[in-house]
Amino acid sequence: MSDQPSHPADDADVDASRRGFMQSALLVAGAAQLPLSPVEAAPASGAAAAATPVVPPRPLTLNVNGTEHQLSLEPRVTLLDALREVLQLTGTKKGCDRGQCGACTVLVDGRRVNACLTLAIMHQGAKITTIEGIAQGENLAPIQAAFIEYDAFQCGYCTPGQICSAVACIAEMKAGTASAVTPDVRQQTVAFTDPEIRERMSGNLCRCGAYNNIVTAIQAASAQTRA
Repeated sequence: MSDQPSHPADDADVDASRRGFMQSALLVAGAAQLPLSPVEAAPASGAAAAATPVVPPRPLTLNVNGTEHQLSLEPRVTLLDALREVLQLTGTKKGCDRGQCGACTVLVDGRRVNACLTLAIMHQGAKITTIEGIAQGENLAPIQAAFIEYDAFQCGYCTPGQICSAVACIAEMKAGTASAVTPDVRQQTVAFTDPEIRERMSGNLCRCGAYNNIVTAIQAASAQTRA
């Protein structure tokens, strides 16, 4: 280290440099908040417009609840938006829109899928089942009747996703598919226990807290389907 004392002139230069930097930063931040000029705000044209990528709609066939729908969608459209906005199947709910709550759960070839995290164009040729397709004609499916009987919902917003997930949950356990809490993954059968159901349904959130009744309803519906 130098033992020479600093000079007042040097300190003044440092202070001036620091003030200049702060003033420049404030000017840049302020300029970013100003409205665009008419020229800047005008839409791009010519070469600039040609540089903007455009994704044209593409023909797509979706099999939803046993009915084939001929659609024309941009490849970026999610399955959730295709169901709700195009096919008007609004039973499938948009909750978090990022795959965390499970409200948009549907069945694709019998497997649970968060419709907000997958593109519609990826499921051409697959069999998609939404909450509107769970009922058996004019009769409620056993899981739907069990949800009503055991009061497995309150506000009902998450219920369509819960029911679709429960259908797959019961099918998985009947098929002997192991979960993270299965005691012995080598076994060909899975016990219909509360921990198994809770683990398999953990991707579906109920903000009203009806979890106990949801588990009871799944137990009851699974017993009926097994019988």
